[in-house]
Amino acid sequence: MTDLHLTLDRTAGRLAAQIAAGFRAGVRTGRLTAGTRLPSSRDLARDLDVSRGVVVTAYEQLIAEGFLIARRGDGTRVAPLARADAPTPAARPPLWPGEPAAEPSPETPEGSLPYDMWPSQPDLAAFPRERWLAAVRASLRTLPKDDLGYPDPGGAPLLRAELAGYLGRVRAAHADADQIVIMNGVAHGLSAIVRMLVGDGHRELAVEDPTSSRQAPMLDATGVRLAPVPVDAEGVDVAALARTQARAILVTPAHQYPTGVVLSPGRRAQLIAWARDVNGLIIEDDYDAEFRYDREPVGCLQGVDPERVVLLGSVSKALAPALRLGWAAASPKLADRLRTYRAQHDLGAPVLDQYALANLLSTGSYDRHLRTMRRQYRARRDVLVEALGKYAPSVKVHGVSAGIHLYVELPPGSDEGAVVAAAASLGVSVAGAAAMWSPPRSGQAPPALVLGYGRLGETRLVQAAELLGKAIAQEARG
Repeated sequence: MTDLHLTLDRTAGRLAAQIAAGFRAGVRTGRLTAGTRLPSSRDLARDLDVSRGVVVTAYEQLIAEGFLIARRGDGTRVAPLARADAPTPAARPPLWPGEPAAEPSPETPEGSLPYDMWPSQPDLAAFPRERWLAAVRASLRTLPKDDLGYPDPGGAPLLRAELAGYLGRVRAAHADADQIVIMNGVAHGLSAIVRMLVGDGHRELAVEDPTSSRQAPMLDATGVRLAPVPVDAEGVDVAALARTQARAILVTPAHQYPTGVVLSPGRRAQLIAWARDVNGLIIEDDYDAEFRYDREPVGCLQGVDPERVVLLGSVSKALAPALRLGWAAASPKLADRLRTYRAQHDLGAPVLDQYALANLLSTGSYDRHLRTMRRQYRARRDVLVEALGKYAPSVKVHGVSAGIHLYVELPPGSDEGAVVAAAASLGVSVAGAAAMWSPPRSGQAPPALVLGYGRLGETRLVQAAELLGKAIAQEARG
Protein backbone atom coordinates (compact mmCIF):
# COMPACT_ATOMS: atom_id res chain seq x y z
CA MET A 1 0.00 0.00 0.00
CA THR A 2 1.24 3.54 -0.75
CA ASP A 3 3.04 5.23 2.13
CA LEU A 4 0.94 8.35 2.58
CA HIS A 5 3.31 10.22 4.92
CA LEU A 6 0.44 11.84 6.79
CA THR A 7 1.42 13.67 9.97
CA LEU A 8 -1.23 14.80 12.43
CA ASP A 9 -0.96 17.41 15.18
CA ARG A 10 -3.53 16.14 17.59
CA THR A 11 -3.26 19.22 19.80
CA ALA A 12 -4.37 21.46 16.91
CA GLY A 13 -7.69 19.69 16.34
CA ARG A 14 -9.57 19.65 12.98
CA LEU A 15 -8.09 16.26 12.18
CA ALA A 16 -10.18 15.79 9.03
CA ALA A 17 -8.88 19.10 7.65
CA GLN A 18 -5.31 18.04 8.46
CA ILE A 19 -5.75 14.74 6.62
CA ALA A 20 -7.26 16.52 3.62
CA ALA A 21 -4.38 19.02 3.59
CA GLY A 22 -1.87 16.16 3.66
CA PHE A 23 -3.47 14.53 0.65
CA ARG A 24 -3.58 17.82 -1.27
CA ALA A 25 0.11 18.36 -0.60
CA GLY A 26 0.86 14.83 -1.81
CA VAL A 27 -1.01 15.43 -5.07
CA ARG A 28 0.53 18.87 -5.68
CA THR A 29 4.09 17.66 -5.17
CA GLY A 30 3.52 14.66 -7.42
CA ARG A 31 4.05 12.13 -4.63
CA LEU A 32 0.47 10.91 -5.12
CA THR A 33 -0.09 10.49 -8.85
CA ALA A 34 -3.35 10.16 -10.75
CA GLY A 35 -4.84 6.70 -10.37
CA THR A 36 -3.10 5.88 -7.08
CA ARG A 37 -5.38 3.70 -5.01
CA LEU A 38 -5.84 4.83 -1.42
CA PRO A 39 -6.59 2.74 1.65
CA SER A 40 -10.18 2.30 2.70
CA SER A 41 -11.50 4.76 5.25
CA ARG A 42 -11.56 1.97 7.84
CA ASP A 43 -7.92 0.96 7.22
CA LEU A 44 -6.65 4.54 7.18
CA ALA A 45 -8.55 5.36 10.36
CA ARG A 46 -6.87 2.37 12.07
CA ASP A 47 -3.42 3.39 10.78
CA LEU A 48 -3.84 6.99 11.96
CA ASP A 49 -5.62 6.05 15.18
CA VAL A 50 -8.61 8.28 14.47
CA SER A 51 -12.30 7.58 14.10
CA ARG A 52 -13.50 6.35 10.73
CA GLY A 53 -15.83 9.37 10.51
CA VAL A 54 -12.82 11.71 10.49
CA VAL A 55 -11.34 9.92 7.48
CA VAL A 56 -14.71 9.75 5.70
CA THR A 57 -15.10 13.52 6.13
CA ALA A 58 -11.62 14.12 4.68
CA TYR A 59 -12.26 11.80 1.74
CA GLU A 60 -15.63 13.41 0.99
CA GLN A 61 -14.07 16.87 0.99
CA LEU A 62 -11.31 15.79 -1.38
CA ILE A 63 -13.78 14.04 -3.67
CA ALA A 64 -15.92 17.17 -3.75
CA GLU A 65 -12.85 19.29 -4.61
CA GLY A 66 -11.84 16.94 -7.43
CA PHE A 67 -8.64 15.58 -5.87
CA LEU A 68 -10.03 12.08 -5.38
CA ILE A 69 -12.61 9.91 -7.11
CA ALA A 70 -14.56 7.00 -5.67
CA ARG A 71 -16.17 4.21 -7.68
CA ARG A 72 -18.05 1.23 -6.39
CA GLY A 73 -15.85 -1.85 -6.58
CA ASP A 74 -12.71 0.17 -7.25
CA GLY A 75 -12.25 2.04 -4.01
CA THR A 76 -10.89 5.55 -3.72
CA ARG A 77 -8.17 6.80 -6.05
CA VAL A 78 -6.36 10.02 -6.88
CA ALA A 79 -8.48 11.67 -9.58
CA PRO A 80 -7.30 11.72 -13.20
CA LEU A 81 -7.56 15.52 -13.19
CA ALA A 82 -5.24 15.86 -10.22
CA ARG A 83 -1.72 16.90 -11.12
CA ALA A 84 1.42 18.18 -9.47
CA ASP A 85 1.48 21.91 -8.78
CA ALA A 86 -2.29 22.22 -9.33
CA PRO A 87 -3.42 25.49 -7.75
CA THR A 88 -5.69 25.49 -4.77
CA PRO A 89 -9.29 26.08 -5.93
CA ALA A 90 -9.84 29.80 -5.83
CA ALA A 91 -12.20 31.15 -3.23
CA ARG A 92 -15.27 32.85 -4.67
CA PRO A 93 -15.12 36.60 -4.03
CA PRO A 94 -17.94 38.02 -1.93
CA LEU A 95 -21.08 38.09 -4.06
CA TRP A 96 -23.35 40.09 -1.76
CA PRO A 97 -22.82 43.24 0.33
CA GLY A 98 -21.36 42.34 3.71
CA GLU A 99 -20.72 38.72 2.76
CA PRO A 100 -17.33 37.40 3.95
CA ALA A 101 -14.94 35.90 1.42
CA ALA A 102 -15.93 32.28 0.80
CA GLU A 103 -13.84 29.20 1.39
CA PRO A 104 -12.92 27.23 -1.75
CA SER A 105 -16.11 25.76 -3.18
CA PRO A 106 -16.95 22.26 -1.93
CA GLU A 107 -18.81 21.49 -5.12
CA THR A 108 -17.35 19.08 -7.62
CA PRO A 109 -15.84 20.64 -10.76
CA GLU A 110 -18.09 20.18 -13.74
CA GLY A 111 -17.20 17.29 -16.00
CA SER A 112 -14.94 15.56 -13.46
CA LEU A 113 -17.30 12.73 -12.47
CA PRO A 114 -19.05 10.00 -14.49
CA TYR A 115 -22.51 11.58 -14.14
CA ASP A 116 -22.20 15.29 -14.95
CA MET A 117 -25.34 17.08 -13.78
CA TRP A 118 -23.72 20.47 -13.48
CA PRO A 119 -26.29 23.12 -14.48
CA SER A 120 -26.16 25.39 -17.53
CA GLN A 121 -24.31 22.86 -19.68
CA PRO A 122 -25.79 21.95 -23.09
CA ASP A 123 -25.26 18.65 -24.88
CA LEU A 124 -21.92 19.35 -26.54
CA ALA A 125 -22.08 16.06 -28.42
CA ALA A 126 -25.12 17.41 -30.24
CA PHE A 127 -23.25 20.36 -31.74
CA PRO A 128 -24.19 20.30 -35.46
CA ARG A 129 -20.67 19.85 -36.80
CA GLU A 130 -21.66 19.08 -40.37
CA ARG A 131 -24.07 22.00 -40.57
CA TRP A 132 -21.48 24.33 -39.06
CA LEU A 133 -18.81 23.10 -41.44
CA ALA A 134 -21.14 23.61 -44.39
CA ALA A 135 -21.95 27.11 -43.15
CA VAL A 136 -18.26 27.98 -42.85
CA ARG A 137 -17.58 26.69 -46.36
CA ALA A 138 -20.50 28.61 -47.80
CA SER A 139 -19.34 31.75 -46.03
CA LEU A 140 -15.79 31.41 -47.32
CA ARG A 141 -17.07 31.05 -50.86
CA THR A 142 -19.08 34.28 -50.68
CA LEU A 143 -17.13 36.40 -48.19
CA PRO A 144 -15.87 39.60 -49.86
CA LYS A 145 -12.11 40.01 -49.50
CA ASP A 146 -12.56 43.40 -47.85
CA ASP A 147 -14.43 41.71 -45.00
CA LEU A 148 -11.22 39.93 -44.01
CA GLY A 149 -9.84 43.22 -42.71
CA TYR A 150 -10.54 44.64 -39.26
CA PRO A 151 -14.25 44.07 -38.60
CA ASP A 152 -17.07 46.43 -37.84
CA PRO A 153 -16.81 46.68 -34.01
CA GLY A 154 -20.57 46.34 -33.81
CA GLY A 155 -20.52 43.06 -35.68
CA ALA A 156 -20.87 41.87 -39.26
CA PRO A 157 -23.83 43.69 -40.88
CA LEU A 158 -25.06 40.42 -42.40
CA LEU A 159 -25.32 38.72 -38.99
CA ARG A 160 -26.91 41.76 -37.36
CA ALA A 161 -29.57 41.81 -40.06
CA GLU A 162 -30.28 38.09 -39.66
CA LEU A 163 -30.47 38.43 -35.88
CA ALA A 164 -32.84 41.38 -36.12
CA GLY A 165 -35.23 39.24 -38.15
CA TYR A 166 -34.76 36.16 -35.98
CA LEU A 167 -35.22 37.95 -32.65
CA GLY A 168 -38.26 39.77 -33.94
CA ARG A 169 -39.81 36.53 -35.18
CA VAL A 170 -38.89 34.21 -32.29
CA ARG A 171 -38.49 36.50 -29.27
CA ALA A 172 -40.81 39.36 -30.23
CA ALA A 173 -37.88 41.76 -29.92
CA HIS A 174 -38.11 45.25 -31.41
CA ALA A 175 -34.72 46.17 -32.89
CA ASP A 176 -33.31 46.74 -36.34
CA ALA A 177 -29.82 45.73 -37.40
CA ASP A 178 -28.28 49.02 -36.21
CA GLN A 179 -29.55 48.36 -32.68
CA ILE A 180 -27.80 44.98 -32.43
CA VAL A 181 -24.19 44.70 -31.32
CA ILE A 182 -22.34 41.39 -31.50
CA MET A 183 -20.63 40.44 -28.23
CA ASN A 184 -18.52 37.50 -27.07
CA GLY A 185 -21.42 35.90 -25.25
CA VAL A 186 -23.83 37.24 -22.64
CA ALA A 187 -21.04 37.63 -20.07
CA HIS A 188 -19.14 40.01 -22.33
CA GLY A 189 -22.24 42.08 -23.02
CA LEU A 190 -23.14 42.22 -19.33
CA SER A 191 -19.63 43.24 -18.30
CA ALA A 192 -19.50 45.99 -20.93
CA ILE A 193 -22.89 47.43 -19.97
CA VAL A 194 -22.20 47.38 -16.23
CA ARG A 195 -18.83 49.07 -16.74
CA MET A 196 -20.54 51.81 -18.72
CA LEU A 197 -23.14 52.20 -15.97
CA VAL A 198 -20.40 52.54 -13.37
CA GLY A 199 -18.77 55.16 -15.57
CA ASP A 200 -22.10 57.01 -15.62
CA GLY A 201 -22.17 57.11 -11.82
CA HIS A 202 -24.19 54.01 -10.97
CA ARG A 203 -22.99 52.41 -7.75
CA GLU A 204 -25.57 49.64 -7.38
CA LEU A 205 -26.83 46.93 -9.69
CA ALA A 206 -29.96 45.09 -8.59
CA VAL A 207 -29.83 41.34 -9.16
CA GLU A 208 -32.24 38.52 -8.53
CA ASP A 209 -31.89 36.67 -5.23
CA PRO A 210 -30.95 33.86 -5.76
CA THR A 211 -28.67 34.37 -8.74
CA SER A 212 -25.73 32.74 -10.48
CA SER A 213 -22.58 32.69 -8.33
CA ARG A 214 -20.53 32.24 -11.53
CA GLN A 215 -21.11 35.91 -12.35
CA ALA A 216 -19.55 37.05 -9.07
CA PRO A 217 -15.93 37.54 -10.20
CA MET A 218 -16.97 39.36 -13.38
CA LEU A 219 -19.41 41.72 -11.66
CA ASP A 220 -17.01 42.26 -8.78
CA ALA A 221 -14.36 43.40 -11.27
CA THR A 222 -16.63 46.20 -12.53
CA GLY A 223 -16.68 47.87 -9.12
CA VAL A 224 -20.46 47.84 -8.84
CA ARG A 225 -22.20 46.89 -5.61
CA LEU A 226 -24.91 44.25 -5.90
CA ALA A 227 -28.34 44.84 -4.41
CA PRO A 228 -30.16 41.50 -3.99
CA VAL A 229 -33.88 41.53 -4.79
CA PRO A 230 -35.98 38.53 -3.70
CA VAL A 231 -37.47 36.14 -6.24
CA ASP A 232 -40.74 34.38 -5.45
CA ALA A 233 -43.19 32.24 -7.38
CA GLU A 234 -43.94 35.13 -9.79
CA GLY A 235 -40.34 36.17 -10.35
CA VAL A 236 -38.45 39.20 -9.12
CA ASP A 237 -40.23 41.22 -6.40
CA VAL A 238 -40.57 44.67 -7.97
CA ALA A 239 -41.82 46.24 -4.75
CA ALA A 240 -38.60 45.15 -3.04
CA LEU A 241 -36.63 46.47 -6.02
CA ALA A 242 -38.22 49.89 -5.58
CA ARG A 243 -36.89 50.02 -2.00
CA THR A 244 -33.28 49.79 -3.22
CA GLN A 245 -31.12 52.64 -4.51
CA ALA A 246 -30.45 50.76 -7.76
CA ARG A 247 -31.45 52.26 -11.09
CA ALA A 248 -30.45 49.22 -13.13
CA ILE A 249 -31.35 45.56 -12.71
CA LEU A 250 -30.20 42.27 -14.21
CA VAL A 251 -33.03 39.77 -14.68
CA THR A 252 -33.63 36.35 -16.28
CA PRO A 253 -37.38 36.60 -16.97
CA ALA A 254 -37.74 33.73 -19.46
CA HIS A 255 -36.44 31.12 -16.97
CA GLN A 256 -34.98 32.51 -13.77
CA TYR A 257 -31.62 31.09 -12.78
CA PRO A 258 -31.55 29.03 -10.66
CA THR A 259 -35.19 28.64 -9.48
CA GLY A 260 -36.68 28.23 -12.97
CA VAL A 261 -39.52 30.70 -12.31
CA VAL A 262 -40.97 32.48 -15.36
CA LEU A 263 -41.68 36.16 -14.70
CA SER A 264 -45.45 36.59 -14.42
CA PRO A 265 -47.38 39.04 -16.63
CA GLY A 266 -48.14 41.28 -13.66
CA ARG A 267 -44.51 41.46 -12.61
CA ARG A 268 -43.43 42.17 -16.20
CA ALA A 269 -45.70 45.22 -16.26
CA GLN A 270 -44.50 46.34 -12.81
CA LEU A 271 -40.86 46.01 -13.83
CA ILE A 272 -41.32 48.12 -16.95
CA ALA A 273 -43.21 50.72 -14.90
CA TRP A 274 -40.37 50.81 -12.35
CA ALA A 275 -37.80 51.45 -15.11
CA ARG A 276 -39.90 54.32 -16.47
CA ASP A 277 -40.49 55.82 -13.03
CA VAL A 278 -36.81 55.90 -12.05
CA ASN A 279 -35.34 56.46 -15.54
CA GLY A 280 -33.69 53.09 -15.10
CA LEU A 281 -32.34 50.26 -17.23
CA ILE A 282 -33.39 46.61 -17.34
CA ILE A 283 -30.66 44.21 -18.47
CA GLU A 284 -32.53 41.17 -19.77
CA ASP A 285 -30.48 37.99 -19.88
CA ASP A 286 -32.57 35.85 -22.24
CA TYR A 287 -31.47 32.75 -20.36
CA ASP A 288 -32.90 29.46 -21.63
CA ALA A 289 -35.49 31.29 -23.74
CA GLU A 290 -35.01 28.84 -26.63
CA PHE A 291 -36.19 25.90 -24.51
CA ARG A 292 -39.77 26.34 -23.35
CA TYR A 293 -41.78 23.10 -23.19
CA ASP A 294 -45.28 23.86 -21.93
CA ARG A 295 -46.12 26.59 -24.46
CA GLU A 296 -44.54 29.00 -26.93
CA PRO A 297 -41.74 31.05 -25.30
CA VAL A 298 -42.92 34.27 -23.71
CA GLY A 299 -41.80 37.30 -25.70
CA CYS A 300 -38.84 39.23 -24.35
CA LEU A 301 -39.20 42.35 -22.20
CA GLN A 302 -37.17 44.34 -24.73
CA GLY A 303 -40.05 44.12 -27.18
CA VAL A 304 -42.28 45.93 -24.66
CA ASP A 305 -39.96 48.87 -24.04
CA PRO A 306 -36.86 48.95 -26.29
CA GLU A 307 -35.68 52.21 -24.72
CA ARG A 308 -35.59 50.84 -21.17
CA VAL A 309 -34.53 47.24 -21.81
CA VAL A 310 -31.36 45.82 -23.33
CA LEU A 311 -31.67 42.19 -24.43
CA LEU A 312 -28.64 39.93 -24.06
CA GLY A 313 -28.54 36.55 -25.78
CA SER A 314 -26.07 34.02 -27.16
CA VAL A 315 -25.72 30.65 -28.85
CA SER A 316 -23.99 29.13 -25.80
CA LYS A 317 -26.93 26.87 -24.91
CA ALA A 318 -28.32 26.43 -28.41
CA LEU A 319 -24.99 25.50 -30.03
CA ALA A 320 -21.91 25.61 -27.77
CA PRO A 321 -20.32 28.01 -25.26
CA ALA A 322 -16.95 27.72 -27.02
CA LEU A 323 -18.22 29.76 -29.98
CA ARG A 324 -18.38 32.90 -27.79
CA LEU A 325 -21.06 34.41 -29.99
CA GLY A 326 -23.68 36.62 -28.41
CA TRP A 327 -25.53 39.87 -28.95
CA ALA A 328 -27.07 42.89 -27.32
CA ALA A 329 -30.28 44.40 -28.68
CA ALA A 330 -30.40 47.92 -27.28
CA SER A 331 -31.73 51.42 -27.79
CA PRO A 332 -29.95 53.35 -30.56
CA LYS A 333 -28.01 55.41 -28.02
CA LEU A 334 -26.85 52.41 -25.98
CA ALA A 335 -26.04 50.42 -29.14
CA ASP A 336 -23.78 53.27 -30.31
CA ARG A 337 -22.01 53.27 -26.96
CA LEU A 338 -21.51 49.50 -27.09
CA ARG A 339 -20.00 49.77 -30.58
CA THR A 340 -17.62 52.42 -29.30
CA TYR A 341 -16.77 50.22 -26.32
CA ARG A 342 -15.84 47.35 -28.63
CA ALA A 343 -13.81 49.63 -30.87
CA GLN A 344 -11.84 50.88 -27.88
CA HIS A 345 -11.34 47.52 -26.16
CA ASP A 346 -11.00 44.69 -28.67
CA LEU A 347 -11.86 45.84 -32.22
CA GLY A 348 -14.80 43.47 -32.59
CA ALA A 349 -15.62 39.77 -32.91
CA PRO A 350 -14.16 37.12 -35.32
CA VAL A 351 -15.79 37.57 -38.72
CA LEU A 352 -15.83 34.02 -40.11
CA ASP A 353 -17.86 32.67 -37.19
CA GLN A 354 -20.31 35.54 -37.54
CA TYR A 355 -20.84 34.72 -41.21
CA ALA A 356 -21.30 31.03 -40.37
CA LEU A 357 -24.01 31.85 -37.82
CA ALA A 358 -25.67 34.19 -40.30
CA ASN A 359 -25.74 31.31 -42.78
CA LEU A 360 -27.38 28.98 -40.23
CA LEU A 361 -30.02 31.60 -39.54
CA SER A 362 -30.72 32.43 -43.19
CA THR A 363 -31.00 28.79 -44.32
CA GLY A 364 -33.24 27.70 -41.42
CA SER A 365 -30.58 25.31 -40.09
CA TYR A 366 -30.51 27.09 -36.73
CA ASP A 367 -34.28 26.72 -36.30
CA ARG A 368 -34.17 23.05 -37.27
CA HIS A 369 -31.38 22.38 -34.79
CA LEU A 370 -33.33 24.08 -32.01
CA ARG A 371 -36.44 22.04 -32.75
CA THR A 372 -34.37 18.86 -32.50
CA MET A 373 -32.79 19.92 -29.21
CA ARG A 374 -36.12 20.95 -27.71
CA ARG A 375 -37.47 17.44 -28.31
CA GLN A 376 -34.37 15.83 -26.82
CA TYR A 377 -34.21 18.08 -23.78
CA ARG A 378 -37.91 17.73 -23.09
CA ALA A 379 -37.60 13.94 -23.19
CA ARG A 380 -34.63 14.10 -20.82
CA ARG A 381 -36.48 16.41 -18.47
CA ASP A 382 -39.47 14.07 -18.37
CA VAL A 383 -37.26 11.05 -17.69
CA LEU A 384 -35.35 12.83 -14.92
CA VAL A 385 -38.47 14.13 -13.20
CA GLU A 386 -40.01 10.65 -13.28
CA ALA A 387 -36.81 9.05 -11.99
CA LEU A 388 -36.53 11.55 -9.13
CA GLY A 389 -40.11 10.74 -8.19
CA LYS A 390 -39.14 7.08 -8.01
CA TYR A 391 -35.71 7.22 -6.37
CA ALA A 392 -35.91 10.48 -4.41
CA PRO A 393 -39.62 10.89 -3.62
CA SER A 394 -38.94 13.26 -0.73
CA VAL A 395 -37.65 16.09 -2.95
CA LYS A 396 -39.68 18.86 -4.57
CA VAL A 397 -38.90 19.65 -8.20
CA HIS A 398 -39.23 23.20 -9.56
CA GLY A 399 -38.55 24.92 -12.87
CA VAL A 400 -39.75 22.17 -15.20
CA SER A 401 -41.42 24.43 -17.77
CA ALA A 402 -38.25 25.50 -19.55
CA GLY A 403 -34.48 25.30 -19.75
CA ILE A 404 -31.99 22.49 -19.20
CA HIS A 405 -31.87 22.40 -15.41
CA LEU A 406 -34.14 21.64 -12.47
CA TYR A 407 -34.25 23.28 -9.05
CA VAL A 408 -34.65 20.40 -6.59
CA GLU A 409 -35.64 21.22 -3.04
CA LEU A 410 -34.27 18.71 -0.54
CA PRO A 411 -36.21 17.39 2.46
CA PRO A 412 -36.39 19.84 5.38
CA GLY A 413 -33.36 19.62 7.64
CA SER A 414 -31.09 18.16 4.97
CA ASP A 415 -27.42 19.13 4.95
CA GLU A 416 -27.05 20.45 1.40
CA GLY A 417 -23.24 20.28 1.43
CA ALA A 418 -23.30 16.72 2.73
CA VAL A 419 -25.68 15.67 -0.05
CA VAL A 420 -23.40 17.28 -2.66
CA ALA A 421 -20.40 15.43 -1.20
CA ALA A 422 -22.29 12.14 -0.95
CA ALA A 423 -23.44 12.47 -4.56
CA ALA A 424 -19.86 13.13 -5.64
CA SER A 425 -18.67 10.03 -3.79
CA LEU A 426 -21.17 8.06 -5.88
CA GLY A 427 -19.97 9.68 -9.11
CA VAL A 428 -22.65 12.36 -9.58
CA SER A 429 -21.61 15.99 -10.04
CA VAL A 430 -24.28 18.40 -8.75
CA ALA A 431 -24.39 22.03 -7.62
CA GLY A 432 -25.75 23.13 -4.27
CA ALA A 433 -27.96 26.21 -4.23
CA ALA A 434 -26.84 27.82 -0.96
CA ALA A 435 -24.08 29.98 -2.50
CA MET A 436 -26.62 31.49 -4.92
CA TRP A 437 -28.70 33.09 -2.17
CA SER A 438 -27.78 36.31 -0.35
CA PRO A 439 -26.72 35.84 3.30
CA PRO A 440 -30.02 37.02 4.85
CA ARG A 441 -32.03 34.59 2.71
CA SER A 442 -29.58 31.68 2.50
CA GLY A 443 -30.33 30.74 6.09
CA GLN A 444 -34.06 30.74 5.35
CA ALA A 445 -34.07 29.06 1.94
CA PRO A 446 -34.68 25.30 1.98
CA PRO A 447 -31.62 23.23 1.07
CA ALA A 448 -31.65 22.55 -2.66
CA LEU A 449 -29.70 21.26 -5.62
CA VAL A 450 -29.53 22.65 -9.15
CA LEU A 451 -29.45 19.72 -11.57
CA GLY A 452 -28.51 20.04 -15.21
CA TYR A 453 -29.82 17.43 -17.62
CA GLY A 454 -28.31 18.69 -20.84
CA ARG A 455 -25.25 16.46 -20.99
CA LEU A 456 -26.66 13.06 -20.05
CA GLY A 457 -28.78 10.73 -22.14
CA GLU A 458 -32.02 9.32 -20.78
CA THR A 459 -30.58 6.03 -19.49
CA ARG A 460 -27.76 7.77 -17.63
CA LEU A 461 -30.18 10.30 -16.17
CA VAL A 462 -32.15 7.48 -14.61
CA GLN A 463 -28.93 6.00 -13.21
CA ALA A 464 -27.87 9.40 -11.89
CA ALA A 465 -31.26 9.93 -10.22
CA GLU A 466 -30.96 6.54 -8.51
CA LEU A 467 -27.49 7.44 -7.20
CA LEU A 468 -28.72 10.84 -6.09
CA GLY A 469 -31.55 9.20 -4.20
CA LYS A 470 -28.98 7.06 -2.40
CA ALA A 471 -26.92 10.15 -1.58
CA ILE A 472 -29.96 11.87 -0.06
CA ALA A 473 -30.81 8.77 1.95
CA GLN A 474 -27.18 8.44 3.05
CA GLU A 475 -27.13 12.00 4.33
CA ALA A 476 -30.43 11.51 6.15
CA ARG A 477 -28.96 8.53 8.01
CA GLY A 478 -26.05 10.69 9.09
